[in-house]
Amino acid sequence: MAESAQYEELVRQFSAFGAVKREMKRTMPADCHSGSAAALALLGRYGDMRMSKLAELLSVDMSVTSRHVAHLAERGWIERSPDPADKRSRILRLTPAGRTQLDELFRRTTQLLAERLADWSDEEVGRLTQLMSRLRDSFGDTRTGSRPAPPALEQTTRTPAST
Repeated sequence: MAESAQYEELVRQFSAFGAVKREMKRTMPADCHSGSAAALALLGRYGDMRMSKLAELLSVDMSVTSRHVAHLAERGWIERSPDPADKRSRILRLTPAGRTQLDELFRRTTQLLAERLADWSDEEVGRLTQLMSRLRDSFGDTRTGSRPAPPALEQTTRTPAST
């Protein structure tokens, strides 16, 4: 087990990581904030789903999920249709415009990571990916899977060059 000083340093690093996240957010289109990007990415990765499942994957309550879904639907990036199994529920699915938007988000984040990590070896990037995935697993992240994701977005079926 690591020493207390190592955990304290880790806390400082997490705090400082906000700068990385802020720069990644600046690469996003103005009309696609991080919550919308995360919802799009999850729909891209897992496919059609109920809003309750999206809320679970986002780890937020239904009211927050509802706002994200409304934002995405207003832009034509997702569609909501009645759930054949339960007419009170809606099934969410990406539209072609949503897929295009998601592809653009991944292009932007992948480009930024490639620029910032240009002096990192493939092994170092792979190790970071592995460790970030393991950290998420340690916290019980329900979104983890066989493929790692960029820090700002969950991965879809496409494979970005880095985490």
